[in-house]
Amino acid sequence: MNGRNPSPGHHPSEPGPQKAGPPHPSAGEELSNQVEGYLLWQARITESEQRAREFTAPLDWLTTSQRVAIEQAYAADSLQRARADLEHIAARCTQLRAEYEHRYRQLRRHCFAWTLTVGTALTTVTTVLALLRSH
Repeated sequence: MNGRNPSPGHHPSEPGPQKAGPPHPSAGEELSNQVEGYLLWQARITESEQRAREFTAPLDWLTTSQRVAIEQAYAADSLQRARADLEHIAARCTQLRAEYEHRYRQLRRHCFAWTLTVGTALTTVTTVLALLRSH
């Protein structure tokens, strides 16, 4: 399932109500996005673990268990910070999208209003000129 909650009385196998905006990604695109996200997160884990080892490398007086504990804490903290950063970026992306869509709707209304105004003015002028010529 794609994480959307169907409306009450809605059967999960039926398509839900259509919303304005871009179409939903196909199953292949969604899977591709999930795999890409997974691989990027695995790379982040590997990087965090490597940085943790580099952090403890000069601390030659640590016992093996102390070194492991510090590396695990360092990597966990790094991943927690990375997750918080990603959540912040995702929230900002959602906010920017909402702002963009709002602005787009405003511009579309203004364009429609101007088109209607110009069309009405041209129709009025054409009608007046036709009436003046017929007299």
